Amino acid sequence: MKVINFLKQTDKPLFSYEIMPPLRGGNAEKIFSMVEELMPYNPPFIDLTSRSAEVEYIDTPNGKLEHHIRRKRPGTIGLSAAIKNRFDVETVPHILCNGFTREETEDALIELNYLGIHNVLAVRGDDLRRTMNTNGKTINHYASELVSQIQKMNNGKYLDELLDASATDFCIGVGCYPEKHFEAVDMDTDLKNLKEKVDNGADYIVTQMFYNNKSYFDFVEKARAVGIEIPIIPGLKILTVKRHLKLIPEFFYVDLPADLVEQVEAAKTNNEVSKIGVQWAIEQTKELYEANVPCIHFYIMQSAKQVVNVVKEFV
Repeated sequence: MKVINFLKQTDKPLFSYEIMPPLRGGNAEKIFSMVEELMPYNPPFIDLTSRSAEVEYIDTPNGKLEHHIRRKRPGTIGLSAAIKNRFDVETVPHILCNGFTREETEDALIELNYLGIHNVLAVRGDDLRRTMNTNGKTINHYASELVSQIQKMNNGKYLDELLDASATDFCIGVGCYPEKHFEAVDMDTDLKNLKEKVDNGADYIVTQMFYNNKSYFDFVEKARAVGIEIPIIPGLKILTVKRHLKLIPEFFYVDLPADLVEQVEAAKTNNEVSKIGVQWAIEQTKELYEANVPCIHFYIMQSAKQVVNVVKEFV
């Protein structure tokens, strides 16, 4: 079932989740255990993130630095298929621009189509820390271009002219930033870029995490004003440890409310921080739930415990 159909058919907010594949060589059983914790709360779909390859510098015994180019978390497609089949839940693998040629993207989409996975999230991805050698092949520089490529496949148009080419049927999600993408000149420019993704064929939108619901409500109002009518799903991440006060603004360019920062700084242990984060997320979720948003999407890193403690209050 497509994500957009879940959103159309529900009469109350849904709860969905986003998890990461394990590090290269890691065991998938931890991921399966996490999903098992979430299944009692009837997730309509679960997102699987993806990461571009990057340069990793390693110290050697002779004192020299060696650099290796590798993807630290491969396995998005395989895990998406495994989770879908094992738990009978729709999965949404993330498809990236950065780190992949358009030919590689087409191959990945063909694989997903064969596996019966028909929901994807199209994102630009992390900036690469290397210059990519495409060997003459083409790349999508922006998510709007990636959406166009997927939509063309939905219309039976592949990179090469193919006889009897079969049309795919992907439901396409894209991301947005309620507090503005850090690279955008201003919010108007950011909304213009988002509108391009929608015009190119996006079916729904998922926001970056935020900790002040006003940011989400204001963003939705602005998006509607420029003609963006598709569902906009709010994304939440529970703050669980003190170092998140530094890491979340630094890596995700997200503002943290002064009241939340004050509470976390006053906490003596990370256990206390986790309780503060869960309670903050419960209050956010309550307001979003009462506003009848289409779905509430939780970003999960290492453990589903805190998310379960929030969602169980509403399901």
